[in-house]
Amino acid sequence: MISWVAMDRIVERKRATDAAYRKQGADKVLRSDTKRLSDGELLAKLRSFGIELDRSSLEQLCDQALSAEEIAQPLLDQRTFHGRQQQMESDWIWICLSALWQRWFPDKPSFEALDDKMQAGYELRTSDGAVAACRVWLEAWSDVARILDKGDMQSIQEFDERFGGTQSLFNWIQDLEGELWNAGLEDRQFLTARIALCEEGLRRFRSDDDVMTENRRRALAESYYELGETEKAEGLYREWLDADPRWGWGWIGWSDCYRFTRTERRDWNGCEQILREGFAIAGVRDRADIADRLADACEEQGRSEEAKELRREAQRSAATVETSVNVSSVGKVLRQKTKINFGGEGLPLSELSNVAAMLRGTPPPAPVTSHKIGRNEPCRCGSGKKFKKCCGA
Repeated sequence: MISWVAMDRIVERKRATDAAYRKQGADKVLRSDTKRLSDGELLAKLRSFGIELDRSSLEQLCDQALSAEEIAQPLLDQRTFHGRQQQMESDWIWICLSALWQRWFPDKPSFEALDDKMQAGYELRTSDGAVAACRVWLEAWSDVARILDKGDMQSIQEFDERFGGTQSLFNWIQDLEGELWNAGLEDRQFLTARIALCEEGLRRFRSDDDVMTENRRRALAESYYELGETEKAEGLYREWLDADPRWGWGWIGWSDCYRFTRTERRDWNGCEQILREGFAIAGVRDRADIADRLADACEEQGRSEEAKELRREAQRSAATVETSVNVSSVGKVLRQKTKINFGGEGLPLSELSNVAAMLRGTPPPAPVTSHKIGRNEPCRCGSGKKFKKCCGA
């Protein structure tokens, strides 16, 4: 589902860049058309559709809804519009409600205002950099938190199903985490903000997919480490890896704190020790990636032959599992097919246990559903990627 504010933005951008489209859709009403209208004129527009509102009655509606669209939809459903022109004119109902909400009650977050802040941050990121974008995006995150509480929503997926914005919360929150890191390299307060974001995300979104949770944990720990709170970062990784020692990227993330931190604190020996501890875990996930990181550590310390052997080990460990789901014509039978690629050199017998562990850990196929997945929504296969860049490619 795509929201009305997202559709409005698409049309607005198309108009700005396409003269033919601009001429063809000249009678299409957009939110930008409200800029020239006073509050009284907006209320008069609503009265022309039989809708009587004042500040008090609109505030009550805003307190019960998450967006102007939620207010407008039942009002539209109650009315009959004759002809294309009248139908297009009916867009004024949502547009007037949206404009009045933002003018009169800017302290009450709405999906429309949130979408605007998200997109403003993307534009600032391109023109002015991470710091400018993050200032706007942290306001947007505050709005997200309040909307989550107001709507009693417990997951990012539940939020996105109601939001339908120009950008999904699933993708945007990952962009925010990344930009807070970039901004934090200029101004340390943004690393503190990143810690708060990650901690709240881990608290709020406990039912989200494992990839999101693991990435958020790594962002949290690396922020503590970069701020000099090394004991806190070490303690978090030890706690997480004691609970799940097979978390390969947990070992990598911990070692990266020693590797990618500021030059004066870089410690290749400490990085290597952590990686070797993870590499020794039976059935550790992403073993090939750990081997690659170990090879880097060996090269940096002048042990090139050992590094070459680890690269070969990484190639041997890089068995990939591809899973597909076939549905019978009657829609009742699910068949899962698993394909394993052992690479050009084949698989040594010593790695069979790791492959078996990998197969045991392969997630079951997603349930068949008639819900259409948006191109910018998270892919249902659990990869952590956008649908358009994964199964929707």
